[in-house]
Amino acid sequence: MLQYTIRRISVLPLLLLVITFSTFCLTRWGPGDPISVIAGQVRDPEVLAQIREAEGLNDPIYVQYIRWLGDASRGDFGESYIRRGFTTWEVISPRLWVTGQLGLAALLIIFPIGIFAGGLGARFRGSWLDPTITLSLLFAAALPGILVVAVLQWLFAVQLSLLPVGGWGGWIDIYWIAGIVAVPIPDPHIYIPLIAYTLGGFVGVARLVRATVLEVNRTDYVRTARAKGLSEGVVQRRHVLRNSLLPLVTVVAFSLAGIIEGSIIAETLLGIPGIGSFLFQAIGSRDYNAIQALTVIYSATFIIMNLVADLAYSLVDPRIQVGDT
Repeated sequence: MLQYTIRRISVLPLLLLVITFSTFCLTRWGPGDPISVIAGQVRDPEVLAQIREAEGLNDPIYVQYIRWLGDASRGDFGESYIRRGFTTWEVISPRLWVTGQLGLAALLIIFPIGIFAGGLGARFRGSWLDPTITLSLLFAAALPGILVVAVLQWLFAVQLSLLPVGGWGGWIDIYWIAGIVAVPIPDPHIYIPLIAYTLGGFVGVARLVRATVLEVNRTDYVRTARAKGLSEGVVQRRHVLRNSLLPLVTVVAFSLAGIIEGSIIAETLLGIPGIGSFLFQAIGSRDYNAIQALTVIYSATFIIMNLVADLAYSLVDPRIQVGDT
């Protein structure tokens, strides 16, 4: 396993080079540049040309990329074109924390409910409950995110006045009883984005768990356990569920990688200062440095989580020898 891990890690710089260079070329081959976007309607061609020359945007693309690569290798992703006077990392880092909080809260809801729904559907296969659960989850996953957010805002914020229309206040809020006792409660701002985040995630986990539970139920060791007289609850808990959750290792790893991506639609519509809304703004403003920094973060996280998933497989199930094939 050690050799396999070293080999996979050694490939990481090459993959990042290919991904970042492709993104670098695509952003600069498109029409416009961040200087023209920042200038707006009032612009002096000579001044803009001088700014582009000072920023190095007139250099050949390979020269720009080598210069960016040298700076990025030292952790310097340059100044943000959207927030002048701030480095790209200074703008991104607090937004990573916001999206991470919301994404982690969504995962803590998606997996328990998805596992329960998938196990329940497999347990009652052939009854009305199985297709009802599957169709309900598929319907929820098929709803467009922009529609979900709009309906939730209209219902809970406009009609019922129970939740704020948008914004972000973190995970926890303090509710005071009689102005004396402080009770921590979930912040009201988290409910609408959390529902929008989780609706599409249940179905994947539930269908995977259902399929693996049905497959494990047909194995010889499960039939042997039943033949020994063990109760169905013991069989499901000790033999079926434990072995059915192995494929979720990969799903959990990729979900952890997806936490930092956030939801562009939900964060933009709800005014959440996370990575999703910032990425939307950076692309619209042609913020080259921000786009490149986010590309490195997304790509490295995805590759690392892929490696973690492969290694976790061998740790969870010793029968699997990673890298032997």
